[in-house]
Parts: sequence; C-alpha cells; structure tokens
Amino acid sequence: MSIYTDDARVLTALQELRASLGGATPRWSDIVDDAGNQYVDIVMEGGGVLGIALVGYTYALEQMGIRFLSAGGTSAGAINALLLAAVDDVGTAKSERLLDILGTLDMFAFVDGDGDARDMVRALIDWDHTGVVKLAWKAAQVIDNLREDLGLNPGRAFYDWLADTLLKKARTPIASQADLTRLLARLPATLHTRDGTSLAGAHDLVQVAIVAADVSTETKVVFPSMATLYWADPTTVNPAHYVRASMSIPGFFWPVRIPNMPTGPAAAQNWDDLAGYHGELPSEAVLVDGGIMSNFPIDVFHVDGVPRAPTFGVKIGGDRRRPRTIGTPFALAGAVFDSARHYADYDFLLKHPDYSNLVGTVDTGTSYWLNFFMETAEKVSLFAAGVEAAARFLATFDWPSYKAIRARLAEAQALRSNAPHAKARAT
Repeated sequence: MSIYTDDARVLTALQELRASLGGATPRWSDIVDDAGNQYVDIVMEGGGVLGIALVGYTYALEQMGIRFLSAGGTSAGAINALLLAAVDDVGTAKSERLLDILGTLDMFAFVDGDGDARDMVRALIDWDHTGVVKLAWKAAQVIDNLREDLGLNPGRAFYDWLADTLLKKARTPIASQADLTRLLARLPATLHTRDGTSLAGAHDLVQVAIVAADVSTETKVVFPSMATLYWADPTTVNPAHYVRASMSIPGFFWPVRIPNMPTGPAAAQNWDDLAGYHGELPSEAVLVDGGIMSNFPIDVFHVDGVPRAPTFGVKIGGDRRRPRTIGTPFALAGAVFDSARHYADYDFLLKHPDYSNLVGTVDTGTSYWLNFFMETAEKVSLFAAGVEAAARFLATFDWPSYKAIRARLAEAQALRSNAPHAKARAT
C-alpha cells in the first residue's frame, strides 16, 4: 500500500474519470504500442518543493495507459523530467518509481549551507512568524555568503543525491549522458503509428529538455541539446549537472560555474548556431535557475504542422488570474521577477493559442514553493491535487479535435507563406 496512491482523493478522481469515459479508451495520441499504451511528450513547470504534484499528474496519465516519449521542464519540472526519462525504459510506467524516490525525501537536507545560511532559510520559510526585524538581522548574518558565493547553499547535497539516485535507483545505472542516450534509444519493439508505420527505430522521438539560464551570456540553455557549448565531450557529463543548474534559485543556491569551456572557430560556430551568440566566447559560464527565463518551457518540443503525438503541459498553480497589488518594494521586486520569468512562456502561448488545449493546471492551494520542512500529509495532498488536475484534463482533451485545429493552422500558415509569391507572380 502507498499513502499516496491509496489516498481517497486519488482513488475517487481516477474512479470518476473512468466512469466519465464509460469504459471506452479515447484517442489521446497517434503513437501507440501493441499493449494499448498511447505516447505523448510532456513539459512540466518549475515550482520549488511543489514538484510532488507533478508526480501525481503523471501518475494519473499512466493509470490511463499514457506513456512518455520526450520529457522536459525547469527546476522542479526538470527534476521530474529527468527522473521520468531515466528510471526505466520508455514504454514503462514510472511515476510510482518516482514516488518511491521523492515521497519520503527530506528536502531540508538540500539546504547545505553553513549555520547562518540554514537559519536564514528557516526564517524565510517561517516568514509570517519571523518578523521584519528578525529577518533583517538574519539577512545581515549571511551578507558574506552572498558576497563571496552568490548564494546561501552550495547545492552539493542536491547534486550528490541526484547523481546517486540515477546510479542506484534507475533500472539501468546512469552516470553519464552517454548512458542516458542509450536508455532513451530503447523503444518498445511494437511502437507504431495508428496507420501501422513502425517507430521502433525512430530514436529522434525521445528527448530530454532541461532548461537553465546562462546569465553570463544571457542565454536560455536547453540541456543536453546545447551541452556542446559548455563541455568538449558532453557524453561524459552526468545529467545531474543539467538539473543542478536548472534548480539554482538565485540567492538560495550557489550558481553553477562551468570553467574551461570549448574555444576556437568550431565553438564560435556552435554558439552562433545554437544560441545566436556572436560575441567573445566565455571561458567560464554562470548558470542559474532556468525559471528566470522560462519557468514553463512548453515550446521545447514544438513542431509545425500536425504532430503525431501531443505535448502535454503541466502548470503548478495559476498565473494572471487577477491583477497583483503592489504596495511595497518587496512586492514590486517579486512582480518584476515573476514578469520576467513568465514573459517568454506567455508570449509563446499567445502566438500558439492551440496549446491551451494541451495544458493542465494543478491547484496547489496555500502550499509554499520554498517550504523545505513540508510534512508528509501536505505532500500527499499535493500529489492528490496533481491526480485530480490530470483527471480533469483527460476528461475534456479531444485529440481528433486538436489535430483538426493544427491542420487548419498549418493550412493558414501555408496560405500566408505563399501569398507574397502569388503577388510577385501577378505583378
């Protein structure tokens, strides 16, 4: 038994979803296997310690026979994306494995700074009872930490935990990008499209996309596809490095520094091709939480035309439901930060409104994204909220209708593209 999967809210949500479907299995994708599974891509939003809600969401999808090809995300979403990709083969249900890894995790163990840093984190978490004066006093005690290290916590404990998890708890030990690449290439032998086209050898279908922010060059970095910018031989890099960069909350964790980066004409061409960067090549990169540029990187697997499988997106909490009240410097700073980190994602969704059909939102209530002291009962509640959100999404998602929308968009795009040529011929 699991206190997560046997929770009453979880059982009720799945039971009601199955009842609403009337025993039928809707079409949610055109990529399937002979076991009856349907395959999608998934992108998960960052949300600090609220990531257990994302596990609830993917658990519900898997309970309905959905499996994952590509997985991407930022910060907490990056943690879940890498684990979802790495713990087992593509065709296997994995969320219960993630529960075993994350469900009993002592998250405060990742607060690995010195005594002053830990006291500061405790004060931040208990903001309502700390008071401004005490918080200011605690902040004064960590000025040296911020000045010298640019953060309170080294983040080594997190990296060591994730690297150890990939090595010991994945069905096939993962110690390098090469190991992960070999695992992702193991597609189900019966993977195919609904028209019968075999996809068993279509290794480009499966990717991992971990988003970090390179503040030294103002670059949105997607690992591992952009790893060649930072390492001469990315195949030897432990994928835990990607996630350690993606979750480096500014000020909270030390930024990730990558020294001795590739140089020369080939490296310069790489920067031009992959990042649109044409300046002096950096000798050292400084990477922080990808959420400062793209907290919900729903665009990472986008393709034009009609896809063979949808890209499901999972958001944590709501955005822009009402205007913010901004009456203090702290409120202004928070609003400026949130505006910057959400802009690129909002812009993509504005330009691709069809994606509103693909995104589910988990209501995380009053849970605090930096509560490293979170009790088990709250974790279970967040997991259940994820399950409920996924159930609501699947009850309304219509794959044939979505494909029709994409077909109309593709036709309109083709007409726009041909219009200038038609005008030129007419003149």
